[in-house]
Amino acid sequence: MKNIVRISPYLFLFTFILPFCLNAQKTHSDNGDGTYTNPLIPADFPDPDVILVDDTYYMVTTTMFVFPGVTVLKSHDLVNWEYCSNAVPRFDFSPCYDLDGCNRYSHGQWATSIKYHNGRFYLLFITLDEGGFLCSAVNPEGPWEIRKLPRGFYDPGLFFDDDGRIYVAHGYGEISITELDSNFAPKDEDVLVYTGDIRDGLEGTHVYKINGYYYLYCTYGGLDGIQVALRSKKIYGPYEQKVVIRDTTPGVNFGIHQGALVKTQTGEWWTILFVDSGPFGRFPSLQPVTWIDEWPMVGVDGKAVVNCKKPNVGKDYPEKDLPVSDEFDETTLGMQWGWNHNPDPDRWSLTQRPGYLRLTTAKVVTSLREARNTLTQRPFARYDQTIPTAGVTRMEVDHMKNGDIAGLAVFQDPYAYIAVKQDKGSKQLIMVNNGEIIASAPVEDNTIYLRTIASNHTRKATFEYSFDNKTFMALGDELSMRFSLKIFTGNKFCLFNFATKETGGYVDFDWFRVN
Repeated sequence: MKNIVRISPYLFLFTFILPFCLNAQKTHSDNGDGTYTNPLIPADFPDPDVILVDDTYYMVTTTMFVFPGVTVLKSHDLVNWEYCSNAVPRFDFSPCYDLDGCNRYSHGQWATSIKYHNGRFYLLFITLDEGGFLCSAVNPEGPWEIRKLPRGFYDPGLFFDDDGRIYVAHGYGEISITELDSNFAPKDEDVLVYTGDIRDGLEGTHVYKINGYYYLYCTYGGLDGIQVALRSKKIYGPYEQKVVIRDTTPGVNFGIHQGALVKTQTGEWWTILFVDSGPFGRFPSLQPVTWIDEWPMVGVDGKAVVNCKKPNVGKDYPEKDLPVSDEFDETTLGMQWGWNHNPDPDRWSLTQRPGYLRLTTAKVVTSLREARNTLTQRPFARYDQTIPTAGVTRMEVDHMKNGDIAGLAVFQDPYAYIAVKQDKGSKQLIMVNNGEIIASAPVEDNTIYLRTIASNHTRKATFEYSFDNKTFMALGDELSMRFSLKIFTGNKFCLFNFATKETGGYVDFDWFRVN
């Protein structure tokens, strides 16, 4: 183990540039002049599906093993989004979601289909291990009811036909359509309607009926994804295929694919797809759609747009930023937060000490990967990619027990963190990179400020500490961030406290602030 303590060069960089880069700090794509810039949201909101109900657009995305999860966003203009609900507060269908001897990293909820029918909202999704699930609600803000279905469907596309019948399109490589009964159980056998013939991996199907055609809006997935439309006059085919966008231009839209078609109130057509965008995850992208020979062609001249005029929805709406910082002054967590797997509700609190998040150790574990009550948040990339994203927290560590480790992490595979560790009654700061203690430093006070500076552009994250929130000192080395399919979500900021010897110790987080 090597000890590395130095004044961070980022401290001076931030001091110099912060007054001049406020535009780069925004977390929305609205440019304020009637245009927007992709990515639509520069953070990990993958597998989007979008619908319009009255004057509001709703988008559901994938959260995998993070709960509250199955995040639903809402917007009035397709550009400025805000949190609507996390439809599934916790997922109690396997002990693995409690990190009870197993886990659901890279598994869990994904590729959800959202529909509105006869006054109810529906969310249909699959988990690879537990099967199919349906959430429903009258109010999209919740509460949502969840129930396990008799069968799951891979990357389901739920569809209510105008004759009252219910279908789901699904599959990987081979796309099938299955009619469902009123309980969303299969009514008949699957009908194979199309076998992908461009390459392996045709998936992510959503179903639409437009001008007499049934459209299956699908992707050939991967980093260089291909978005296609299949169409037929009959639900069971035969279907013909058209590539609607295949853009491998280096930049923010490389390999844009998998998402939803949506029509505005004024008759315009748009699509929200996503792009694998580095270690911060998969970012949604908003693209115009032009109908040519009754095919929904995406982008402009075969290329996805970066800057574009905003959709015409009949009126103007204000700019909105999704929240990132939290003072922990409320009695509930902000909707930007999610726990790594199900939390233990008895071991965290916002009320035991008002104004603070208290994390009490929940179980004895060997590493952060196994630790319950790890609170996570998506980092947002900057539209000026040269500017990194910094997260800082104030933590009080008076009541730790021997073997406790508490601090701030950037979590994926690999992961790293800066933390206070208590051993034999004394505390020290440690920096851990992928399970190995890289460096340590003495603890001078029971109130400590921890900071990580992460760049989606350089794919690096560094870790620092301070005792006065003014002078920060770096500890350890850089984390080389990756987007690993072993985790299958973007890197997350994490606040944590776990025990390696005995439970019952706790720490208090006063706040968490970004940049």
